[in-house]
Amino acid sequence: MQIYTSVSNVSNWVGDGCAIAIFSNKTDKTDKTDSPEPLLTPELIALDQQIFAGTLQELITENEFKAESDSNVSSRLAGVSPIRKVLLLGLGDRTKVTAETWRKAAAAAAKWAEQNKCKTLALAFPFTEINKDEFVGIQAIAEGIILSSHKDKRFKSEQKANGSKLEKIEILGTDSEAAKAGILQAQKICSGVILARELVSAPANIITPEALAKSAQAIADNYSTCMSLEVLEKADCEALGMGAFLGVSQASDLPPKFIHLTYRPQTVTKKLGIIGKGVTFDSGGLNIKSGAGSGIEMMKVDMGGAAAMLGAARAIAQIQPEGIEVHFISAVCENMINGNAMHPGDILTASNGKTIEVNNTDAEGRLTLADALVFADKLGLDAIVDLATLTGAIIVSLGSTMAGYWSNSDELAAKIEDAANHAGEKFWRMPLEESYFDKMKSVVADFKNTGSREGGSITAALFLKQFVDKTPAWAHLDVAGPVWTDKESGYTNAGGTGYPVRTLVNLILNF
Repeated sequence: MQIYTSVSNVSNWVGDGCAIAIFSNKTDKTDKTDSPEPLLTPELIALDQQIFAGTLQELITENEFKAESDSNVSSRLAGVSPIRKVLLLGLGDRTKVTAETWRKAAAAAAKWAEQNKCKTLALAFPFTEINKDEFVGIQAIAEGIILSSHKDKRFKSEQKANGSKLEKIEILGTDSEAAKAGILQAQKICSGVILARELVSAPANIITPEALAKSAQAIADNYSTCMSLEVLEKADCEALGMGAFLGVSQASDLPPKFIHLTYRPQTVTKKLGIIGKGVTFDSGGLNIKSGAGSGIEMMKVDMGGAAAMLGAARAIAQIQPEGIEVHFISAVCENMINGNAMHPGDILTASNGKTIEVNNTDAEGRLTLADALVFADKLGLDAIVDLATLTGAIIVSLGSTMAGYWSNSDELAAKIEDAANHAGEKFWRMPLEESYFDKMKSVVADFKNTGSREGGSITAALFLKQFVDKTPAWAHLDVAGPVWTDKESGYTNAGGTGYPVRTLVNLILNF
C-alpha cells in the first residue's frame, strides 16, 4: 500500500472510494434562536450536486448523521460518478480536534476501504479550516492508515486472500514538502511500532532472550553508521555483580542476554537512557502463577517494555536526530522453575551492592530492572526512563488503556506528558509516596522486593528508585495494561499494540 499527497481535489479525483471528513455543527443551546449550521460547507454542497447527485446530504438526512467524533456513514454511488463509493467521516467539534482525531478518522477510512474492496482511496480532510500544521496532520493521518492496516498473520496456517487489496491512498489538497515529510516520518515511526507489536505477539518459544538480542543486532547492523550494540553474556553479568538480574534467570535453560544498544549522532549535547523490561516468559517462579485468572498463558507479553524500547530504537535509527545520544538497555531472561530456581526468602545482591530479600519470586521484573538501572546510572546520562509490564496493581488503578508513570523530576514528567499527548497514548502521573517504602523493610537485608498489596505499583516504583544515584532525572513507566488488547480499536488491531513506542520517539526527539 502506498500513501501519497496530491494536489487533486474531490471534484477531479477518479477512483474506487472517497472519504470526506467533516466537523459537527453543535451550537450554543442556550441561544434558542440559533439554528445549527449545515454539516456540509458551501464547497461540499456544490460538490454534492456536481459529483455525488445529492448522496452526501441524503446520507446525513436519512442516517441523522451529526458528524460526531468516531462516527461515519457511507454509500455506493450510482450512475456515471467517477467515484464508486463515498464515506463521510465525523470529526466532532472543530475546536477540539487533535492529531489523534486525524489518526482515528484515517484509520476508519482505511478499514472501510478494505472492507469495501477498494483498491484506491482518496482522503479529503479540512486542514485549511483550522489552519492545521501540515507536517503534524499528515503524519497523524499516515500513522492511522499504516497502523490500522497492519495485520499480524505470521502464525496462521491459512492466509486468506483479500479479493481487492487497498493499493493506493491519496491525501487530497496538499502536496507540500511538509506533507511529504509527514508521511515519511510516519513510516519510520510505524516501522518501530510494528516491530514492537510483532515481538509482543510472538510466543515465548520464538521470542527468547537470544531472539531479542538478535533483534537488537539487526537494528545495529542495518543502521551501523549511528547504532552500536554490546551484548553482555552471563559471565559478563557475573563479573559486574548483577546478582538481582541473574537471580531471576538462574532457573531457565536459556542463557540471559544483557542488551546495550546505543544511538550516537555526530553531535551530542544530551544523553538519555531508555530501559525496557525484557522477561520473555514469566512463570512466576516458585511463587508460580496458577489457577484461573493468573494470566500465565499471556506471560509472553512480559517483555513488552523491551519490545517498545527496540521499536523506538528502530525508529530513531531511521530518523537520526542530532544532539541526543540514546542508550537502549534491557536485561533479558526468562523467569522459570527448576532445581536452581531462586527461593522465596533468598537474598540477592544487586550490582550497586544493595541486598534484596526476595519475598515474592513473581516480582521479578523489578529485579532485572535494578541491575539495568545501575548499569545506566554509570553512563553519565541526563535522564533515565524505564518502562515495564510491571504490576497488575496499575491495571486495577488505571485500567487497560492507560499507563501510570512516576518521576523525581517535574521537567522530565512534563516532557513525557507532552510526548504522550502528541502520540495519543494515555499516561497518568502517580505519586512517589516515600512513606510507602517502609512496607518493604527487611529484617535480614536492605529491603524486600515487594511491600503489601496496597499501593503495589507505587512500592514497585519506589523499589526501582533505589538503583538510581548519579542521574539527575528518572522516570518509571508501568505499561502493563496497554501493551496488549483482545479487541480492535481505532488504529490498533487485536494483539500486541506497540505501546508506547510513539511516546518514546516523541520524547527522544524533543528531549
